[in-house]
Amino acid sequence: MATTSLSGRSKRIALVTAVLMLIGGAAFAYWTNSGSGSGTAQTGTNAAVVVHQTSTTDLYPGRTQTLSGNFDNPNPGNTYVTAVTATGYTIDAPHVTAGCTVAQGNYTLGGTSNTPGDLPSGNGVGSWTGLTITMNNLGSNQDACKGAVVTITYASS
Repeated sequence: MATTSLSGRSKRIALVTAVLMLIGGAAFAYWTNSGSGSGTAQTGTNAAVVVHQTSTTDLYPGRTQTLSGNFDNPNPGNTYVTAVTATGYTIDAPHVTAGCTVAQGNYTLGGTSNTPGDLPSGNGVGSWTGLTITMNNLGSNQDACKGAVVTITYASS
C-alpha cells in the first residue's frame, strides 16, 4: 500500500492557499443594497409690519399736506413692502361732538405712496411718502374742526 505524504514545503503551500481562500472569501462575502428616505424643511411665515406716520400737519380749510413715515419690521429678516395706502380716518371725539364729522367731508386722503422696498428687521426702518391729507374748504363755517386730531389708518402691501 502506497502512502502519499506531503513534504513540509507542500504543506505550507496548501496551508497558505487555504488561508488565502478563506480571507478572499470573507473579503467578497457581503450584501449589496440600495435605499431611499426623505426629510423636511419648513418655511416660516412673517408678521405684519407696522406703518408709522412721522410727518406732522398743520391743516386749515384748503390746505393739503404730504404724509410720510417709516415702519417697524418685527420679523427676523427683511420684508418687502410695495406700497402704503391710507385706508380711512377718524376725528377725535370732542370735535365730532362739536360737529366736525367724517360724513361732512372736512378731510380728504389722497396721493400714491412711493415703493418703500426691502425693509430690514427693526424699528423705524425704511421710509414712505407721497400720500396726502387735505382739509377741504367747504365754503361754510368749519370752526368745529379747529384743533381736531385726525387719526389716519394705514395699510401696507
